[in-house]
Amino acid sequence: MSLVTTGELVTRAATTRSAVAAFNIITLEHVEAVIAGAESLDAPVVLQVSENAVKFRYGSLLPLARAAVVAAERAAVPVALHLDHVQSDVLLRQAADAGFGSVMYDAAHLPYAENLAATRAAADWAHAQGLWIEAELGEVGGKQGRPALDAHAPGARTDPAEARAFVADSGVDALAVAIGSAHAMTRRTATLDHDLLKRLATTVDVPLVLHGSSGVRDDELTAAVAGGIAKVNVGTALNIAMTGAIREFLAAHPEAVDSRTYLSVGRDAMAEAARRIIQLLAR
Repeated sequence: MSLVTTGELVTRAATTRSAVAAFNIITLEHVEAVIAGAESLDAPVVLQVSENAVKFRYGSLLPLARAAVVAAERAAVPVALHLDHVQSDVLLRQAADAGFGSVMYDAAHLPYAENLAATRAAADWAHAQGLWIEAELGEVGGKQGRPALDAHAPGARTDPAEARAFVADSGVDALAVAIGSAHAMTRRTATLDHDLLKRLATTVDVPLVLHGSSGVRDDELTAAVAGGIAKVNVGTALNIAMTGAIREFLAAHPEAVDSRTYLSVGRDAMAEAARRIIQLLAR
């Protein structure tokens, strides 16, 4: 199976009222685990590299991106590569040459007019490169390096009328919506606004994306997919699985020094976490 585009996978999911799982990757172990989870179900998947992950990798996009492209090309299932939460125009312009088929341009922290202008410029550039582009309206809180935001605060949620105008005026291919989730949640306590999602789904004519999904319970996620979410972003759930498995292994084996012994345990735990989420969203 070859590398595919995020747009292909999201469009297919939207037509079948399912959702494609999109996992944020940080290490090669993340890449291998996500693909292993998808292959166990013969299901497509999206690998996402965030701007924060690029910063962690000494600011260099290519090493992780190249590894992800090779792994995707050798996978037994369709795999897409997506550049996530990009604020830097310099990073944005590296996407196409690095093998990405899509980007999420994030100007949601700006006032509406500034968000629209920046996103319109990013969309024009992305489409000229043949890239599918996602943006965000409203603000899903919890991103590293940003002020804390209450997902239930006034103004945090995506307004349907604004969303319709924003999509039309920006030209984006998908919209991440703020309906009650938040990034980096380590407990699954988020409550989604399904009435708002229903209004957004009937107002906006592009696929909708849910960010911050690690903090959302299974029943809330399946209801969100039934309500119109076609792409579900997951990051923290993988890190919880990996860290927990490694902690348990090292507690039981304090003599361990070979990183392969505990990284393999962490990788297996992430593969199982990915498999569970992919299966849940395909129902």
